[in-house]
Amino acid sequence: MQAQNKRKSYETDLTDRQWNVIAPLLPPPSKEGKPRRVDIREVINAIFYVLKSGCPWRLLPNDFPKWQLVYYYFCRWKKQGVWKNIHDSVRAKVREKEGRNKEPSAGIIDSQSVKTVKKGDLVAMMLVRR
Repeated sequence: MQAQNKRKSYETDLTDRQWNVIAPLLPPPSKEGKPRRVDIREVINAIFYVLKSGCPWRLLPNDFPKWQLVYYYFCRWKKQGVWKNIHDSVRAKVREKEGRNKEPSAGIIDSQSVKTVKKGDLVAMMLVRR
């Protein structure tokens, strides 16, 4: 069952191919408590919508699952390291497809120095007035 067919699609929705990569990396439903009734793919689509659009969780369109539920999964998976696992797995697949090692062998750190002028404190302002 794909709930996406019941609503208009958004640019941020996962394609079937993307879903097939991500789905096995998601934790299975908990065996404790009530069975999961939400379409987890729709939760992922809603999370990607918020992240791409920059909208607040509370302004998530009504055709997605309730924002509280989406936010719950987002935070839970962040604490469990699910997002890092998805990132690392997708990165490894992309690197292998390009004929490179799964893991990067080097990193780049970039910093930028910006010259600042101490302006606006009380003493500087007094000197300017004189």
